[in-house]
Amino acid sequence: MSDCIFCKIAAGEIPSATIYEDEDFRVILDLGPATKGHALILPKQHFADITQMPEELTAKAFVLAKKIVTFMKGALPSDGYNIVQNNGEAAGQTVFHFHIHLIPRYTNDHAGVGWKPGELSDAWKEEILEKSKGLRN
Repeated sequence: MSDCIFCKIAAGEIPSATIYEDEDFRVILDLGPATKGHALILPKQHFADITQMPEELTAKAFVLAKKIVTFMKGALPSDGYNIVQNNGEAAGQTVFHFHIHLIPRYTNDHAGVGWKPGELSDAWKEEILEKSKGLRN
């Protein structure tokens, strides 16, 4: 898409701190990092979110996430990692080009990635189990 900032970055039209690139993806350091080493995996093709991506490319993106996190764990003294992928505005997506956040975590870093756990009600459970029967085939 001509107006998509991540398309321009992934294509190399806008300079970025690129830590990895192949034929399908560019991995860059985030300009607004949650912590030191926060990186983004950007596909070079435009997909608004995960539901639009072909399965093969989605799988490759998450294999790449593992590769980059494994590298970064050796390069930085992090205590853990968040791999975050938001879909839709309600889920926190602000740029509507599929991307994966790779966020190194450090003890007491206060990065704030998380949520308050709720409780699975019987009504929610039954509704979702009923609707998911087609997935189990």
